[in-house]
Parts: sequence; C-alpha cells; structure tokens
Amino acid sequence: MRHFDFLDAADRQRLFLREPETFSASADLELLSVALGATLYSPASRPALARDIARRAGEGVVSVVACLEDAVPDADVPAAERNVLTQLRQVAENGSAIPLVFVRVRRQEQIAMIVDGLGPAVGVLSGFVLPKFSDETGPAFLDALADAELRCGHRLLAMPVLESAAIIHAETRAQTLHAVRQLLDKHRERILAVRLGATDLSAAYGLRRSRDLTIYDVRVVADVIADIVNVFGRARGGYVVTGPVWEYFTGSERMFKPQLRESPFVEHDERRLRARLIAEDLDGLIREVALDRANGLTGKTVIHPSHVAAVHALSVVTHEEFQDATDVLGTSAGGGVASSAYRNKMNESKPHTAWARRTMVRARAFGVAREEVSFVDLLGASLQQ
Repeated sequence: MRHFDFLDAADRQRLFLREPETFSASADLELLSVALGATLYSPASRPALARDIARRAGEGVVSVVACLEDAVPDADVPAAERNVLTQLRQVAENGSAIPLVFVRVRRQEQIAMIVDGLGPAVGVLSGFVLPKFSDETGPAFLDALADAELRCGHRLLAMPVLESAAIIHAETRAQTLHAVRQLLDKHRERILAVRLGATDLSAAYGLRRSRDLTIYDVRVVADVIADIVNVFGRARGGYVVTGPVWEYFTGSERMFKPQLRESPFVEHDERRLRARLIAEDLDGLIREVALDRANGLTGKTVIHPSHVAAVHALSVVTHEEFQDATDVLGTSAGGGVASSAYRNKMNESKPHTAWARRTMVRARAFGVAREEVSFVDLLGASLQQ
C-alpha cells in the first residue's frame, strides 16, 4: 500500500518533494497507526462489501472497517455476520491489493467467530475495532483477540473506541481513563490506535453538532477529547488518537459563512474546487481536520468516500513543516533556538523535538509536498481521478 498511489508518476513527481513510503499490514505500529489516514466505515451487512473494498482501495482508501455494531440493526446481526465472512473470503479470493481491513464487533465472542470463520482467508484481516471500551469491558475483548491470534498465527491489531458512559461523565472520567491506559499498556504490542466515539459522547447529553460547527464547538465533548489526549496522546509512550467522525456529506441550507478562505483557491486557479467543497459541506470537515491535528489527533473516522481525499491531502507534510522538523532534529543535543528557514517563526530544539519526530513519521506515510505545492493542489489532483 502507498498513499496517493492512484496518481500517475508524473503527478506524484510534480506534487511531492518526497513521495509517501510503501507499507504493508505487517509494518511497525508507529508508521501503521499514522498511515491509517481516513478510516472508512461501512455496515457489515452491505451485500457488495467486497467490491466496495476493492473499488475504494483503487481510489486511495488505505483502511476500512466493516461494522457489526451500531451500523447494523439488532435483528440483522446474524445475517451481517454471515455476510461479512462471505465478503472477506471473496476479498481474499480476488487476490488484488486491499487496504487494511478491520471488523467492528459488538461482543467479544464475535472475534473468535470471525477469525475461525475466515479460516485460511484470515490474512485479509488486520484486526478489530472494540466499541464502548472501558477497563471493565476491555479485558474480555483483548483476551479474545489474543486467543484468536494464537490460534490463527496471524497478527491481529486492536483499535479500542472510547465512548462509554464512564468516560463521558465527569465524576468517573479520570479514574476510567487511567485504568484504560494501564490496560492498554499491558497489550501495547497489539494496540494500533485509540479511536474516539464522538457520536456516543454527544448522545449522552442529547447533542448533535450541526454541519456549521466542529466537534470543538461542542464544549462538553471537546473537554472529553482534551482529557483523552492528555492521558493517551502524550509524546512519551503515548498512542495515536484518531479524529472523530464527520457525519455530513451533502449540501443543505447554511446558517454561517463557508469556512474556507478564497485566496488559496484563487492563487491556484481552483475557484470551482472551492465551490464544490462548500456545496458538499466539506469545508466543515476540512476545518475540523485542521483542529484535530492542533489538538493532538491523527487521522479520522469517515463514513463517506468523498471525505477521504480531503483528510489525506491535509495529512501531507508541507515543505515548511518538513524544513522546520529537519532543522529542529538537526540541532545539537544541547538545545537552542533559531529562526526558521521561512523566517516566520522560532524553532526551539528541545520543546519542538517531539513535534518534529511525529512530523517525520507523517512524512513517511503521506509524503512531503514541494515548496510551491499547497493543500489545494493535492486535493485538486486527488479529486480529478
């Protein structure tokens, strides 16, 4: 797999100073967790799931989740279980390049059922998404995952979702988060990333953000996210925490002005691209992705293919970021401060080192843009495919 591999060689050479690295499902967790990018969720009941996975992989999707939990009505779960096994076996039989494939289960027993049911086709499966994860529910899920991995001899990774009531409510949040952290540390070798269940977090208060707002405008949920990053996203020994889902994908009446400045699109002669992004409500998604990164989150859960290109274009390391990270990491261990090569900020060696290292991992996964290339160019090239 490689991000932006759907672009032809000439486009990649035009856009990238350093192209994204090729990686596989067996890559080290540091790279793989960042390379998840926009993780596309689909109901496990979709009758054309195998075809969809192959098609989306060709369009740039690198990670997908077949959901057996909230996306499937309770009465349809048995049929969805049978369907996901049939579809994943078909994926294995097709033999074409596939993205990282995960199944979101609703009960720990489904882990063994999926792994055993796939049999020789289990190699298509990268792991499981574990919902409503807490220190009380987590051990059973992780034990089931370890047992299944031992039986099949294939590495299976976990992505717990933090969305339970004990994490949402202020009186139990700190204790629960620290207990979950201790649990995950015991299973660090199979924890790929920590995911956020913003829909459930919001539902606990009867809230739902509108298309004109980001999750960071919903203060009660933003506070939970901040606490999760505080516990799990630390520079030393932390985990990748992924951005919450963006729910909207079609345009409708708007209350506020669009959240995209005109000038970058005018400068790159992409006025029609800006109009398209606004019409499809992707300007809100773009703003939220920028805020995700500012708040310590990496990648994002998405529920529509149209979201993927925006998330990935924003994940590419800019030339300025790469230059700053290179300068910071090239400074002697003694520390110090210097003006950036772009002459617009100060780079401090010691406090910026953790940021620089994370930036270099993102550069491996998503590449480094050329000096004159912007997000607008990357997104425009992606959407033309």
